[in-house]
Amino acid sequence: MGRTPCCEKVGLKRGRWTAEEDAILSDYIQAHGEGSWRSLPKNAGLMRCGKSCRLRWINYLRSDLRRGNISKEEENIIAYLHASIGNRFVLIYFLSTCIF
Repeated sequence: MGRTPCCEKVGLKRGRWTAEEDAILSDYIQAHGEGSWRSLPKNAGLMRCGKSCRLRWINYLRSDLRRGNISKEEENIIAYLHASIGNRFVLIYFLSTCIF
């Protein structure tokens, strides 16, 4: 009675992503955009689960993803916002993205 499985678990590749798979996923998303993650692996020709593709894109491959340490200026802004509005980190995140 629940939701149908997102994919057939048989024949799916698990473990580390290869550079080739990263390139296939990036090229497909750049050409077709983010859409149905359940159908993306089949359409892109990847032997991965849709959830795995979504997490790989969101956490590693997005072009607007920033890596590394935050600057001293960013740290000061976050500290100021935290002192002003407390532990409401969603609001702090929103306000800090508007500033940067």
